[in-house]
Amino acid sequence: MIPKYFEMHKPILQFLSDGDIHSLKELKTAVIQTFHLTEEDLAQVLPSGRQTYFGNRIGWARTYLKKAGLIESPSKGMFRITQEGRKVVQENPPVIDNQYLMRYQSFRDFTKSSAAETAAPAAGDNSDTPDDILEKAFKQINQSLAEDILAEVMKLSPTAFEKMVLDLMSKMGYGTFANASTLTATSGDEGIDGIIMEDKLGFDLIYVQVKRWGEDHLVGRPDVQGFVGAIAGKGGRGLFVTTSKFTKQAIDYAKHQHVILMDGEKLAYYMIEHNFGVSTRKTFSIKAIDSDLFEEYQDD
Repeated sequence: MIPKYFEMHKPILQFLSDGDIHSLKELKTAVIQTFHLTEEDLAQVLPSGRQTYFGNRIGWARTYLKKAGLIESPSKGMFRITQEGRKVVQENPPVIDNQYLMRYQSFRDFTKSSAAETAAPAAGDNSDTPDDILEKAFKQINQSLAEDILAEVMKLSPTAFEKMVLDLMSKMGYGTFANASTLTATSGDEGIDGIIMEDKLGFDLIYVQVKRWGEDHLVGRPDVQGFVGAIAGKGGRGLFVTTSKFTKQAIDYAKHQHVILMDGEKLAYYMIEHNFGVSTRKTFSIKAIDSDLFEEYQDD
């Protein structure tokens, strides 16, 4: 479990209390050891997929401690405790959160600045970094969008839904081969609504079945079993897509049958991820310091 950013404040100060200058790598190692973080913990990424939770939170922890004047950075990637930071270590408060840091004027100025009002958590909010807040808002927006997408999909006819799924697969980089209207007419393959290729060159076939069902109609093991029977002996794998959900029995069965299941939620999120049936309403560009550029201006 990755600790919140404010939970890292105290271990960072305690590690730096020897008065020496330490590298960012040393700082990270100390925090990792303090909280007994595993490789799995450290690999967890924010919903955007662009940064790990650990890297994000320890970054904000350093920022807040610097803004409060408890640590300083004498050079790039190097950190040292300040005299005020030593006093905090001696005081040994149970937690060093934003409310605690508000005793320092420099931190109050930071939180009250116009930029910080939209970026930094309020003094009483100790659970999320600014990036956490942004990611949560992004996730909520996408959840609402996914619900709207499924509502629109449910308005499609079964045949139109089949075509839409195959078009989505094409947008995702797969090569489409046929949809239900041509497939069943030529081969009589019941239970198969389309065929897609592993790639656009045609390596490995994937047989597709789609079910435009409401949330109250779960896809069970018998449905998946029937699909497995339809593709048996065809030398390919299966993709079962539904606007509904799959039962646990269906999920467990599919795992051993080389069949991938895509429920309504996954379908909607794939559409969002690949800009299929959606348009961009607003774009936010999150900037970060380009340390390499500033290094070029350092005196030899």
